[in-house]
Amino acid sequence: MPRGRYSLLDPHDHTPFAQEHFQCAPGPSGWRYVSRLTTPSGHPSGSVDLTLDELGRPIRLELHAGGWQVRGAALDGVTWVRTDPTGSHATEGNVRAHAFTGTSPAFLIATVRLLRLTPSDSATRVRLVAFTDPVLAPRTVDQSWALVNSEAHATDNGPLAVDEYQVTALDTGERHTVHIAGDVVLAAPGVELDDLDSPPSVFG
Repeated sequence: MPRGRYSLLDPHDHTPFAQEHFQCAPGPSGWRYVSRLTTPSGHPSGSVDLTLDELGRPIRLELHAGGWQVRGAALDGVTWVRTDPTGSHATEGNVRAHAFTGTSPAFLIATVRLLRLTPSDSATRVRLVAFTDPVLAPRTVDQSWALVNSEAHATDNGPLAVDEYQVTALDTGERHTVHIAGDVVLAAPGVELDDLDSPPSVFG
């Protein structure tokens, strides 16, 4: 069960805006990721709780940020309820999308688990509902994912397989690279892995 800490940065000027203290593990139903977020000064700023089924679909999502809360799951596409800070108003949403995304590295792992790409696959298009900080506002995005390289790196615990993905935002054409080992993001725009106390889990 990997535990560690990510730094979340502004992808444009690399200013840190949060640290995400996480743990994750595969289980009988699929994979679960839980984290708590703090500001650079150490104040609590939110949390993530995501569970995937064995096919990589989100069967439970709970996000907290800025006093807002989102609960969601894969249902007729994806369905969610977003609650305001007072709790007096809740809005429900549904989009014919494949899964969710957001600033947490958990969503990169979730997309990889859903697509299950191989180096021989052509780029695969995916529609996601993104919850944007700081108020978890929903926005539908279309991306293209391709696994462009997979290498084994020697470590003290044996070979570590690192996959390199190219992700393209289909509305702007902007491309970026994501490096993932098992269920840990090693590098991505706006994400730095600062600490990891055990090796990534290996999916079957």
